[in-house]
Amino acid sequence: MPTPSEKLARSLRALRELQQEGRRVFKSDELSRTDRERLLEHGFVRPVMKGWLLSSSPDSLPGDTTPWYASFWEFCARYCTDRFGEEWHLSPEQSIRLRAGDTSIPWQVVIYSPHGTNNTVDLLFDTSIYDLKQDSMPRAEDLDRQDGLRIFTAAAGLTKVSGGFYARHPIEAQVALSEIEDASDVLRRLLEGGHSTVAGRLAGAFRRVGRTGFADEIVSTMERAGYRVRENDPFERDGSLPPLGIRAPTFVRRLEAMWASMRETVLEVFPSPPGLPRDPERYLRTVEDLYERDAYHSLSIEGYEVTEKLIDRVRTGAWDPVADASDRTNRNALAARGYWQAFQSVKEAVEEVLAGADPGRLVRNAHREWYRDLFQPFVAAGVLESAALAGYRSGPVYIKDSRHVPPHRDVVRGAMPALFELLEEEKEAAVGAVLGHWMFGYIHPFPDGNGRLARFLMNVVLASGGYPWTVIRVEDRAPYMSALESASVETDPRPFAEFVAERVKSSRAEGPEMRSAPTQNGGQGLPDG
Repeated sequence: MPTPSEKLARSLRALRELQQEGRRVFKSDELSRTDRERLLEHGFVRPVMKGWLLSSSPDSLPGDTTPWYASFWEFCARYCTDRFGEEWHLSPEQSIRLRAGDTSIPWQVVIYSPHGTNNTVDLLFDTSIYDLKQDSMPRAEDLDRQDGLRIFTAAAGLTKVSGGFYARHPIEAQVALSEIEDASDVLRRLLEGGHSTVAGRLAGAFRRVGRTGFADEIVSTMERAGYRVRENDPFERDGSLPPLGIRAPTFVRRLEAMWASMRETVLEVFPSPPGLPRDPERYLRTVEDLYERDAYHSLSIEGYEVTEKLIDRVRTGAWDPVADASDRTNRNALAARGYWQAFQSVKEAVEEVLAGADPGRLVRNAHREWYRDLFQPFVAAGVLESAALAGYRSGPVYIKDSRHVPPHRDVVRGAMPALFELLEEEKEAAVGAVLGHWMFGYIHPFPDGNGRLARFLMNVVLASGGYPWTVIRVEDRAPYMSALESASVETDPRPFAEFVAERVKSSRAEGPEMRSAPTQNGGQGLPDG
């Protein structure tokens, strides 16, 4: 008779077959009743709604949103296709948001279908699908497919969204406008429906983002066809909307638009830069004095349990993985050693910045080495394979309890050079530090360590303005993560800019007595993935 472990292994093999090609969502009847109940009991799957399951992990707590957020869009695609076949699509608003690279998890997704029932389907963690009944499907040429989701093309979506969409989602609207290659793409739809009001709105929007030729063509063509067009700008009057790189990849255009729209907010709340210090050596000594405090807080934010004693052992060279087996396998000790190695490299970058080097260019050239410094001890101890040091991630990552889903791995290769170009072009240290930190985490280029690297980046750029090395404290983890979430999900940088500004001001005021690490054990943070 099979043992309980053998029975579970058999059920796991059945689950593994369903998970081929990255599937995380499946119908309950794709598993036998026995396998389904066994996997539910051991936490390898969890129910979404009646008849649907998603992959999970036995160590996931009941309130852990990560498995659901990681599976949300796949569920929407599979559920809607199962229910409506090919006759469904996302709303114009959600279509434009997805096209523009906004993969954050909405509280409700609106689905249009001739088979809709105007009903809300409640899902996990207060999310839902609303299936809106419509008379007929759009023309096939008006729809695209993206990761199994049926969404409007940019041209079709822009002729269908409301005027309020531009004020609520200016980044996404701007990116969608930059996707239009020829004015005829929207003109045909405007003329067929006689949409003079929409034509005026689109003309005003194109003119606002610097595509005046498109605006003029829309107005003149509609008027030649006998329609009266009153042009109006649907974007809010304040805020910068510089022209985007029309030929650039969509996500790169998104980064450009976000940086441009957010930088003024950072400047509003940040203190003026002190300027490069007259005594660089004193500044560097202060950075060195802050090492233990910085290491304690940064590692604790990521869930490592570190103490002053452990950090001091690493700093003084007493950490000995050859002679001490516990040092060789202790995750906290390995992380502390990696942090010390990376900190030395970051300190060298700060020294170059104080000598006048460009911080963006330095970070571009050094950030991969910082990553390798962080995780080399894990590889040396055999905890990680050597391939872990290769660089940018080769698979998906998810941020615990965040509605922001980092971009696809293929997007990272173009997004990171774009980030560094923005950093190198930015003349204000405050803007580079705040938006560089946030955008690094937003892209999430590495399989792990992104939070630590983002804080290193922040401090290198802060140094270029003469701001002090700034420690993000573990006791501030909740407002810190909440502020990052506001920027990533709501595209509102103000909470994060204010948070960093306050920490910079506190760093100025803190005396030498604040420069040692606390003695208690690590905080309640969780790894950044």
